[in-house]
Amino acid sequence: MNRGQGGARIQVPDELREVLLEFTISYLLEQPGDVIAYAADYFTRLRDARTTAILYDGAEASETLSPDESTISREEEPPIGRFAGRRKSVFAETYNPEEDDDDDGTKVVFPKSDEQRQRLAEAVKNILLFRSLDKEQMQEVLDAMFEKKVHPGDTVIKQGDDGDNFYVVESGIFHALVASDPSEEPKHIHTYDNSGSFGELALLYNMPRAATIRAVSDGSLWAMDRQTFRRILLKSAFKKRKMYEHLIESVPMLKTLQPYERMNLADALVPRSFGDGERIIKQGDAADGMYFVEQGEVVVSVLDDSGQEVEINRIGKGGYFGELALVTHRPRAASVFCNGDVKCAFLDVEAFERLLGPCMEIMKRNITDYEEQMLKIFGSKQNIKDIR
Repeated sequence: MNRGQGGARIQVPDELREVLLEFTISYLLEQPGDVIAYAADYFTRLRDARTTAILYDGAEASETLSPDESTISREEEPPIGRFAGRRKSVFAETYNPEEDDDDDGTKVVFPKSDEQRQRLAEAVKNILLFRSLDKEQMQEVLDAMFEKKVHPGDTVIKQGDDGDNFYVVESGIFHALVASDPSEEPKHIHTYDNSGSFGELALLYNMPRAATIRAVSDGSLWAMDRQTFRRILLKSAFKKRKMYEHLIESVPMLKTLQPYERMNLADALVPRSFGDGERIIKQGDAADGMYFVEQGEVVVSVLDDSGQEVEINRIGKGGYFGELALVTHRPRAASVFCNGDVKCAFLDVEAFERLLGPCMEIMKRNITDYEEQMLKIFGSKQNIKDIR
C-alpha cells in the first residue's frame, strides 16, 4: 500500500474528480482563449455561489464558513497548471456541438448480443459522465462501446501516451499508478474494484495520459474511442444547457439569478421522466431535492384526517415543487402525482443549497402561501403543523 505525507494512503477524492469534470465540460463548451483566466473565474464563481447559498440558509444564517466550504483546496489547483504547461491549447481537437448533424452517418456502432448490452447498461448506469443523458443518447453510448478483456499485469493505459479510449469497468481490479518523474517507481494512487471509469480527462483535454492503469486480476472493460466520446458527451452537455436555459428563463423566481448563476444551475439540473399517475414525491419522506416542470402537469395533494388524498394545487410547465422541505429542513409536506406524462428537471439538495441562495427569500414567502391553502382545508394552524 502506498502512503503519502503523514502515512496516509494517496487517493483521488470523488469530489475533486467531479469538480474537474464539470469544469472541463464547461470549458470545452465555452471555448475561452485563456484557460488559466477562465479557470480562475470559474472557481471563483463556484466559491461565491456556495458562499451565497450558505449565507441565505435561514437556519444557520450566522454560521462561519469552514475552509473546505469557502475556498478551493490547493489539491485542486495542480491539474490546471499541469495542463497549461504541456501545450498552448487544450482545445486542439475542435468539436462544435452546434454544427454536429446526427444524420451525417458518423455514428459508431459495435454489434452486441442482448446479454452483452444488458451487462454494459448495468456497468454504465452509475457513471457520473452519463448521468444527464436522455434515453436516445444512452442508446448511442451503448452502441458505441466495445468490450475489452484483460488479464493480470496488462497495462490498459500508460502515463504519457496519447489518449485513445475512455473505459468503463465491468469487472476486475485495476490500479492507477502515477510517477512524478520517469526515473521513479510509480505510486499507487487509486484502486478500481469491479466498478468505475477512467481515461476521460486525457480525451476531453486532448492531453497525454496522466496515469498508468494496470490490471491486477482478470477483468472486462467497455471502451469508447476519443472522437465518439467527445461528440456524445459535449453534444449532450450543450443540448442540456440550452434546453435548461430556456426552462430557467420561464421560471419567474429564477429571474433574480445572475447570468452565470443560471448557467451553473442549468449544468446542475438532471432530467427525470414520469408516467401518468406516478407519484414523484411522497408526503412524510425526507427531501432529496426539488423539481422544475419541463413538460406536463402535476397534482399536489395532502392526506386529510380520514387518510384520503386532498388536492391543493396543480403545477404546469415552468412551475416548481419540492423546495419547501429543503427550505424548512422538514419532511415532505405533501405528495405530488403526475397528471399525464411528465418531464421534470431535478436539482439535488446539495446543488440547491449551493446555487439557489439568492432565491431563498422568495421560497420562504411561498411557505406563507402554502400555509394559507392548508388553513382553508384543515381549519387550524395546529392541524397544518401535524401534517408537516
